[in-house]
Formats: sequence, structure tokens, C-alpha cells
Amino acid sequence: MVRLQRDHLETLLAAVDHGTLDAAARALAITPSAVSQRIKAMEQQLGRVLLQRSTPVAPTADGEVVLRHARQARLLDDETARALGVGTGADAPDVPAIPLAVNADTLGTWFLDALALVRADTEVVFDLHREDQDRTAELLRAGTVMAAVTAEADPVQGCSSVALGVDRYRAVASPAFVARYLPDLGSEHHTAERMDRVPLVDYDRADDLQQGYLRRVLGHAPRGPRHFVPTSADFARAVTLGFGWGMLPEAQCLDALDRGELVELTPGRRADVALWWQRWNLASPLLERVTEAVRTVAAQRLHPLPG
Repeated sequence: MVRLQRDHLETLLAAVDHGTLDAAARALAITPSAVSQRIKAMEQQLGRVLLQRSTPVAPTADGEVVLRHARQARLLDDETARALGVGTGADAPDVPAIPLAVNADTLGTWFLDALALVRADTEVVFDLHREDQDRTAELLRAGTVMAAVTAEADPVQGCSSVALGVDRYRAVASPAFVARYLPDLGSEHHTAERMDRVPLVDYDRADDLQQGYLRRVLGHAPRGPRHFVPTSADFARAVTLGFGWGMLPEAQCLDALDRGELVELTPGRRADVALWWQRWNLASPLLERVTEAVRTVAAQRLHPLPG
């Protein structure tokens, strides 16, 4: 049986989390040479290359497996020490940290409410990684995070997957934008055709929500000028201020629609994004508590999955 040394595992974690061997050395209060020697010793023990010496460093496929083990070992050690009340003062166990991946709109609408439930009765800190829901599962595979809100239903190896619900998006714009670019809204298809060449707001260049919405109607992506606003709240504000039309989750647009601050462009056609919660298969009370809170708040804020 292979038994990896704890200081070797912590060194691998530090190298990946801090990006360079020098930064890992500073975090661990050892020399860069010692960092390199520990990682090389673990690679020799396993007969596998674990780390790509790039800038920043990155785990190999084998390194991702060891990285996941290292994070699990750290979490279980922290939870055990706290459950036993081991250590006081400077020797008290560290507050456990949970790395999680979540898409921007979920983070900007309901996810922090779920984490607040956990913080109300549990001592924990969160390391949130914001990524598109189509890519959060990659952070699970890489061992970077312990759980993720994702668009992938099939569980990543070593993880479980449960449905959270559907986040429903509506195509909206400000009344001033409609008056300027889309006066006399007609049928949904006619409106979609006119939306093809008017300004729109995208989150970033990888955002396919607006593009995919019109592509399904018109057979091609919209050809209008694009604003890029890469935060969820500012994206919604840019749409409300009339920069362009955009797809907003109902949590960010229903009240504004009721107040007349936004206009829904195609009321009969909306975009549903199904979300799942994937987490490591690890007997961790803390991870169970986070999962319980996320599922509870998601059930309140999202539409149920069809079927």
C-alpha cells in the first residue's frame, strides 16, 4: 500500500493553490528547493509525474488524483481535530476551508444565501471559484474544488450528482432601448429577427446564452454589436441602463418587469438552464451540511426540473 507523507501532500496543494514553487515555499516557510524535493520525492514514490512545471504550475491527470486526495485528507483531519476539541490557542485546529465552484448568476442571486445558512451554525470558510456552469465540473475533475453547481447531470468520477432545478432566463431590454431599436414589437419570430442586428450584452466571449437563444430561433448567432460586462450584477445593470438586450434570470428581472423598468421581448420563449450539484463522495459532515443548505435554497429559488 502506498502511504503518502502529509507534508508532501500539503506541498503539492500549496504549489497548485499559489501557482509557483516559490510562492508555495513562502506559504510553507521553507525553501523553494525543499518544495521541489518534496514533490520530486512523491513523484518518485508513485512513479508518476504529478505537476507540470509551467507558469502557473498545473497538476497532470495523475496529479489531479493526488490533489483530490490531499484536499480530502486535509478536510477530514480538520474536522476530526475540531470534533475532538484537540488543541487550544495557537495549537487550535484551523477553520476548515471548502473550495466550491459556481456560475456567476447563481452566485449573484441565491448561492450566498445557502452558504449563510451553513455559516449560521458552522465554523467554516469558503473558497469560491466563479466559472460558467458548463465548465465548473472541470474544476471537480482537476481536484480544485470539492463541490460545484454545474450543468452536467452525469457525475464526475468520485462524485455524486443531484438535481437542483431550472434557472429560467427571459430576454429583456429597457423601455428606452426598445423605443430606440425595437419599436412596435410584433410577433416573437419577427421580434427575434429584429434583435439579430441590435446591440446586446454578453457576460464574456465564452457566454453563449444570448447567442444560443437567437441561434435556436434564427439558425445563426446574432450579428449585432456586443457589450461585454463580466459580473452578474453589472450585466443586469447594463441591460437595465439600455446598453443592449440580454438574458436575465428571473431573480434579476421579475421585479423590474413589474415596475416597468424592463420589457420582455419574447414573452412566449424563454431559456431554461438546468443545474445540478456535484460533490465528492466523502463522508464529511461539513460537506453534507453545505449540500443540505444548497439543496434547500435551490428548491425555494429554482423551477423544478421537468418530468
